[in-house]
Amino acid sequence: MSKQYTIKDGILKNIRFISSPNCNDYPENTDISLLVIHCISLPPCEFGGNNIIELFTNTLNAKDHPSYETIAHLKVSAHILIRRDGEVIQFVPFNKRAWHAGVSQFEGKEHCNDFSIGIELEGTDNTSFTEIQYKELALLTKVLLKTYPKITRDRITGHSDIAKGRKTDPGTEFDWQKYQNLID
Repeated sequence: MSKQYTIKDGILKNIRFISSPNCNDYPENTDISLLVIHCISLPPCEFGGNNIIELFTNTLNAKDHPSYETIAHLKVSAHILIRRDGEVIQFVPFNKRAWHAGVSQFEGKEHCNDFSIGIELEGTDNTSFTEIQYKELALLTKVLLKTYPKITRDRITGHSDIAKGRKTDPGTEFDWQKYQNLID
């Protein structure tokens, strides 16, 4: 892996940045101390297109797909999306609070958005992720671990782990061991 990421003012350099309005400031005196891995596909089980971008920028048309009727009104975002082809898109600067975790709890502390960074992988709970997604996720993780030292390997988790019973992503097909090996 020769590619490296750098962060300046909360933004990754040399990647596409699309500003999401679905963010705000972290609570005062917050230490960013958690990395949450998610997955998303829109429409469900379909990849490609601009639907995820539209969801994160509040431009998703509810009439474009039956499943959008229940989500088009949501105000959600993530810091990063990693597409199936490895493209990395940033929506929220790391020094802002993205709205990715919802009702959540980690180690007894609620409201994980208040102290976490959220990364979405384009995929589903039951579809294997691509090799390039794992490589990009590992590269991003390494720079985040260096930039935000309160995020440690034991403070990287799945959405399903912080929203038990409510969320299932990144799902059974996410290979945690492969990912851990790539960040070692």
